[in-house]
Amino acid sequence: MSIYTLQSLAGGFLDEDLEHFNKFFDDWCIQFESYDEAKDIVETLANPETIDIVEITPLTYPKYFFSTLKGTIYTTRQIEDKIICVVEPYMGSSFKIAVCDLKTKRVKLSKTSYKSIPSVEGAFASFTSE
Repeated sequence: MSIYTLQSLAGGFLDEDLEHFNKFFDDWCIQFESYDEAKDIVETLANPETIDIVEITPLTYPKYFFSTLKGTIYTTRQIEDKIICVVEPYMGSSFKIAVCDLKTKRVKLSKTSYKSIPSVEGAFASFTSE
């Protein structure tokens, strides 16, 4: 379920018009099913040396797939059609478990807050699909 996209070395993702870079990855950004397809397009652009080909997967980059997920993501795993993440919503806050649904693109944060990494690790490890 990986996709490939084009990212400027300065940040931002190339838009479908192949001229502008969006700050955030969204549906308007150009996407490819393979690295080779992306490479073929990069070679046709002006200044290809300033553009990276980036692989995005739901497990490694859940923020790209779930725009409502905010904060720092520490770990992820997939259970059926959901991505489960340990997230710190903002610096210094308590940890939460986020359940990201791949089908609906909805994110649900746990009501429980975890003050430390060991406490959230236990909950994360025993988390099961509902």
